[in-house]
Amino acid sequence: MLPPKPADNFKRVSKSEKEWREILTDEQFRVGVRDGTERAFTPGNHNDEKRDGVYHCVGCGTPLWSSEHKFDSGTGWPSFYKPIRETAVDTKTDFKMIMPRKECHCATCGLHMGHVFKDGPPPTGERWCINGVVLDFRPA
Repeated sequence: MLPPKPADNFKRVSKSEKEWREILTDEQFRVGVRDGTERAFTPGNHNDEKRDGVYHCVGCGTPLWSSEHKFDSGTGWPSFYKPIRETAVDTKTDFKMIMPRKECHCATCGLHMGHVFKDGPPPTGERWCINGVVLDFRPA
């Protein structure tokens, strides 16, 4: 099955390593460009954010996650049961660990967001475990 087509105004963003380094902090670069993972319960990673709003990609500003779909997974990372829209993120299989994992990226600019697990709440049963350092929260 083919993924859904992006919106008509969808434009992919491509940046060189130099361009990424100019707009991202060292930690955002390590996580977003180098597919790293921030430490669980990192202060300021949006795990404890309770306000209504939208989480955008720090690399391109694309809205990716809604507070409406956020839940407390107890893992120390912001967790969502689905993206704000199906075409907002891309996924691929990550073989960096012993078991293959489903990795997710911003569909617009490709920044690494985190991983998807099948231990989330209804209605999807998915836990999109996201690195808060690559998110820009904008309150409603």
